[in-house]
Amino acid sequence: MPISRIAIGTREEATHPSALKAALAEFICTLIFVFAGQGSGMAYNKLTKDGESTPAGLIAAAIAHAFALFVAVAVGANISGGHVNPAVTFGAFIGGNITLLRGIMYWIAQLLGSTVACFLLRFCTGWMETGYFALSGVNVWEAVVLEIVMTFGLVYTVYATAVDPKKGSLGTIAPIAIGFIVGANILVGGAFTGASMNPAVSFGPALLSWCWTNQWVYWVGPLVGGGLAGLVYETFFISHSHEQLPSADY
Repeated sequence: MPISRIAIGTREEATHPSALKAALAEFICTLIFVFAGQGSGMAYNKLTKDGESTPAGLIAAAIAHAFALFVAVAVGANISGGHVNPAVTFGAFIGGNITLLRGIMYWIAQLLGSTVACFLLRFCTGWMETGYFALSGVNVWEAVVLEIVMTFGLVYTVYATAVDPKKGSLGTIAPIAIGFIVGANILVGGAFTGASMNPAVSFGPALLSWCWTNQWVYWVGPLVGGGLAGLVYETFFISHSHEQLPSADY
């Protein structure tokens, strides 16, 4: 069972050069992803009257996020695993593929990366609003379930294409598969919740805009979805020996 493989980690691990490099990679990858994804929405709002609320705006957001995540995962894969998302990190932790201490380091780096990306966007655009995630046409519990389902699909894709030891050559397309599922989910949930699937993505804009309305939805939904995906895939589809996967393997 995955629960038996969960590990806290040691203090030495938290200060090990490889862990620090991995955290730095997560910071940079998340900055790249949020800068491109959030920035595309700001650019579309500047160029059009109704911005992302139009079908074209939704498609543009899906494409921008899919491309940006593809790149962010690809460039971080060999260093940190290219999580770029606290929900992915949490799913890896639940599956016993990362220690708690390293996971916390990743979380801090991801949140900082998102925040710095949003600050840079505001600075480079004459302090244009970055916007923030909000619900539209759904209540909070419907939004939570929607975020759970979308994030489950995302983290399940991560496990199937990047974590599973049997992935073989499928691992080479992991970044694009992960980007594609995020883009597809934005087309599904973007009009209702903004389709975050990523607490870091919603945290940076909320902090810069100082708007925390329903922010918990964008934490509870993705973390539950990511944890469930890790638990399900590890329990039913992965046959592990007792060793832990190296960080660069997921």
